[in-house]
Amino acid sequence: MMMRITFPRTLFVTAALLLGMGASCGPARAEQPETVCIQCHGSLPDRLGAPVKLWRTSVHAENGISCNACHGGDPKDAADAMNRSRGFLGAPKEAEIPAFCGRCHPGVLKDYLASAHGRALGKGGPTCVTCHTNHAVQRASLTLINEKSCSRCHSFERARVIRDAMQQTEGSIVSIDRRIKTYQSQGVDTERLGKSLFAVRNRFHSLFHEVNVAKVQGESAQINAELGKLNRDLKVIEDTRAKRKMAGGIVVAGALLLAVLFHLLKKTYDEK
Repeated sequence: MMMRITFPRTLFVTAALLLGMGASCGPARAEQPETVCIQCHGSLPDRLGAPVKLWRTSVHAENGISCNACHGGDPKDAADAMNRSRGFLGAPKEAEIPAFCGRCHPGVLKDYLASAHGRALGKGGPTCVTCHTNHAVQRASLTLINEKSCSRCHSFERARVIRDAMQQTEGSIVSIDRRIKTYQSQGVDTERLGKSLFAVRNRFHSLFHEVNVAKVQGESAQINAELGKLNRDLKVIEDTRAKRKMAGGIVVAGALLLAVLFHLLKKTYDEK
């Protein structure tokens, strides 16, 4: 006779839940909209298909921003995808690129135009795509300030000083942001700290297009001072939580000690 082995239904339910959780793990990525632009150009070879391949690696694709967000046109109708009456803009001329990108990034445009790079617009100076590229748009970070890119136009020495001045600041911002998010996930009220860091980060990002070494160093010093204050505020939270844990530990230890004493007293009483 064969033995029939049965498993509790809860075992299967638990397994299914765990598998479902595992399948959903990983960083969320905005869905890339398959517009008619992508459907058409994605199937084309060489120069006509290259923009789609590059776009798929971009921060725009990562955030679900498709071709029509920049170039206009009807993203759902192939017949009107490049119709001017539907808002199609096409590719901007070199001098128009900053304003073209600035439609979505007005703050960055303002910083760029105020910089030496912006003042050289139309005179051989760099535009947004010089550093961020056009279709494979890269996220703004200090890695864009590198010898290979900067030395195409000038010596890297000044850019190196600027990058070094900003590197420590960026590391501090990332570290503080991580700590704030950790405490937030633990139920700590970090709204004020989060807003303060947001303001500091925006101020820091405004330096990304600045090429005045003295200004970058001075602003970085002020930003680091503000980050120091945030660090002190976080230290207060850490100390408070540590004291609470210690107090909780003392209470638990006291309760255990009382339980042991009660047990010993009861045992002694019972023996009598």
